[in-house]
Amino acid sequence: MAIGAAERGGTNRPAQSLLYNPELRRFVYQTLTIVFIVWLVWYAWTNATQNLAKANMTAGFGFLNGRAGFDIAQTPIAYSSDSTYFRALVLGLVNTIIVAVCGIATATVVGLLVGMGRLSSNWLIARLSTVYVEVFRNIPPLLVIFFWYKGVLSLLPDVKQAISLPLSVYVSNRGIFMPAPVFSEGFGVVLIALAVGIVGAIIYTRWANKKQMATGKRPPVLAINLALIIGLPLIAFINTGLPISFDPPILGKFNMKGGTVVGPEFLSLYMALSFYTAAFIAEIVRAGIRGVSHGQSEAAHALGIRPRLTTRLVVLPQALRIIIPPLTSQYLNLTKNSSLAVAIGYADLVAVGGTILNQSGHSIEIIAIWMLVYVSISLMTSLFMNWFNAKMALVER
Repeated sequence: MAIGAAERGGTNRPAQSLLYNPELRRFVYQTLTIVFIVWLVWYAWTNATQNLAKANMTAGFGFLNGRAGFDIAQTPIAYSSDSTYFRALVLGLVNTIIVAVCGIATATVVGLLVGMGRLSSNWLIARLSTVYVEVFRNIPPLLVIFFWYKGVLSLLPDVKQAISLPLSVYVSNRGIFMPAPVFSEGFGVVLIALAVGIVGAIIYTRWANKKQMATGKRPPVLAINLALIIGLPLIAFINTGLPISFDPPILGKFNMKGGTVVGPEFLSLYMALSFYTAAFIAEIVRAGIRGVSHGQSEAAHALGIRPRLTTRLVVLPQALRIIIPPLTSQYLNLTKNSSLAVAIGYADLVAVGGTILNQSGHSIEIIAIWMLVYVSISLMTSLFMNWFNAKMALVER
């Protein structure tokens, strides 16, 4: 009986059936999925090339070397109608990145302020923040873009009656005209000094944090960092003979001459995406702050820490661990929503690609470029936010 029990105990148990082996099943499922995806891509490509051959069209990306033949209003990099299709797509990508970066920065700041405003003890601030969130969260982003483009910026005065602001800045329905910087020899030294100052500020801040953890006393950080980031470039700027001047805009007979302009297309898209996404970020911030135990604030108040310092030094650092993961999704949504720029004529990647598609007829290649670019931007954004989230995670001792 004892021997039979030992055999049933598993010492001589027969090998587990391969059908119920979880590792084998996982390998089989993944292999079948990869094979199916490869077959699907091969079938789609074969079908597309056959249909193109029947229409006497060729597949491939060689057309990108052809002459674009169209102008683009927003040109942060050198471009003309004689440039190639590839150059036009690069310009569209740069415009997309510019509006995405500017929108993310503004939406983060506005969302943080509105999210904290919803938790304010001031009745008016809390209600206004709630109205803002509820309104923008329930309006399609395209409608918000049209609101800024047709309902706000188009109602500004024309160029002849442009609103004059200090420092030679003019606001009209054609955009914001401002002085254009003109760089001369020696400005590279200023940029190098700025880079050195930023690196020095990062190193000094890390040293100050380590010293605070070791001694409990924090060295002055803000003043030193400002001296490094602003002082070093300022010294280099003076010593190199002020290597920058400004070309102010001057009102001509029909339009402004000189200077630079930020067009209404960019402004409306930037403002719309910023304020629309900020409403969602505000709710994420509010939920993150609510997720921090109220005892943390009470303990800080018991130690005599002022409310503002409690929020900045106690509550927000802990809330960030809740805020960052869903914040990544909002950053990705803002970047993808920038493709709505085609509705108002802003030359982003989708708008430029659509023009090239109509001229060349290479629809498959253009759509593949769109997919590749947006997937790459999303992956890079996710990788950065995951790295930042790991840096903010609690380190257990």
